[in-house]
Amino acid sequence: MNILLIGSGGRESAFAWKLSQSPKCNQLFIAPGNAGTTQYGTNVDLKVTDFEGIKAFVLANGIDMILVGPEEPLVKGIHDFFLNDEGLKKVPVIGPQQYGAQLEGSKDFSKQFMQRHHIPTAASRTFTRDTLQDGLSYLATAGLPIVLKADGLAAGKGVLICLTLQEAQQELVEMLTEAKFGDASSKVVVEQFLQGIELSVFVLTDGNTYKILPEAKDYKRIGEGDTGLNTGGMGSVSPVPFADAAFMQKVEQTIVIPTVEGLKQEGIPYKGFIFIGLMNCAGEPYVIEYNCRMGDPETESVMPRIESDFMDLLQGVAEGNLHEKELKISDKIAATVVCVAGGYPGEYLKNKVISGLENVRGSIAFHAGTSQQGDDVITNGGRVLAITSLQDNMFDALQQATLDASRIYYDGKYFRKDIGFDLI
Repeated sequence: MNILLIGSGGRESAFAWKLSQSPKCNQLFIAPGNAGTTQYGTNVDLKVTDFEGIKAFVLANGIDMILVGPEEPLVKGIHDFFLNDEGLKKVPVIGPQQYGAQLEGSKDFSKQFMQRHHIPTAASRTFTRDTLQDGLSYLATAGLPIVLKADGLAAGKGVLICLTLQEAQQELVEMLTEAKFGDASSKVVVEQFLQGIELSVFVLTDGNTYKILPEAKDYKRIGEGDTGLNTGGMGSVSPVPFADAAFMQKVEQTIVIPTVEGLKQEGIPYKGFIFIGLMNCAGEPYVIEYNCRMGDPETESVMPRIESDFMDLLQGVAEGNLHEKELKISDKIAATVVCVAGGYPGEYLKNKVISGLENVRGSIAFHAGTSQQGDDVITNGGRVLAITSLQDNMFDALQQATLDASRIYYDGKYFRKDIGFDLI
């Protein structure tokens, strides 16, 4: 099969690495890809939302399947674009149609969906500019801390945890009347703060049946000891020690099954990944959010633990027979350490030459924000590389990934040296 993988980050590097190992994969193209994905396939200079350009490429290159990595093309309807085109509709797209992608594209939609299907989540209410006064009154009666979420996609920046009433009311005003997060905050979900420890659960579904992929825990804060600004993710580990069989059974029974069944009951076709961001509150799982794709950097920890043919699983999604496919998961521990650019998550340095990649010994260096400039690999994003090691125990995996991250050099490089330490 000829596969077109859409995206350019660490998640897509991990997908490309895994797909390239499949005997079913004939040619792999990555649009637009990065400096690292060229090891596994051919990069194509196309934007992820250039649907007409993608169409032309698919038809010219005999593409048999599309795997969509990031959320933006899904929320903007790439799957629907294929289904509505005579020349494209037979080419399966792995990733939900636009209506299903609202699970990520609209926080209000996903909260209402959870309420309808009795899926455990934090209590919440949604406000718009027209109901701002109601929102301010509601905040005055709600407990603290309180969470404010922009309804739409805000590049991972639309969630605020407010510690005081004054801060919460000021932020709500800024989000609704001053478009603090652009159109994304034209609606704001005000949500109860959940106390607990986070993890991510990943489900692959053909719209009827599902497989639960390895779970992971990621680390969002820039500073060691989980301090400082939020980022797209500074590292991840899989499996998660506290997500034992009893906890995961609760997740499946109270969250995964009602989610897949709820989509079916509402006639929402869904072929692809459901990322479920969870909070473990004293042993009980609550949904923080849904995403309509795999997480990053969690994918870089999840993919190395999948021992079965990933291409075969995707074919099961496309053909609606996922339940017949084998999912074999390694007992080993994967740890991922993310190397970021100087200044990230604020204004960050770009176009810095990367050296030492050949010194990585016991890990895989998944490229995220990199590009090729002549013979040089240079930095081209905030999160530059994701270094993943698969080992027999957590300590060895963390030590090896951290050691290999230190063997790479570029001006301004930074990484956390404490990823996973809270789990040891």
